[in-house]
Amino acid sequence: MGESHEYKALSREELNAIAGEELPERAAMSLINANVAAPVNLAAALNVASDNSIAYANAEQNVNITQSN
Repeated sequence: MGESHEYKALSREELNAIAGEELPERAAMSLINANVAAPVNLAAALNVASDNSIAYANAEQNVNITQSN
């Protein structure tokens, strides 16, 4: 139940070897702007095995999108 773990200090080279690649600078990251707006209008009506009946579906949508940097 009481397992003890030994921890070893890592050198910068060892840490870099297991950490992967470095992140880009904050200024470089701010040049990437993935700003997406995709309004979707979806309505479905199904009328099966019903004589003389009406299936009606309506989807109204109003979207104002303002984007700026």
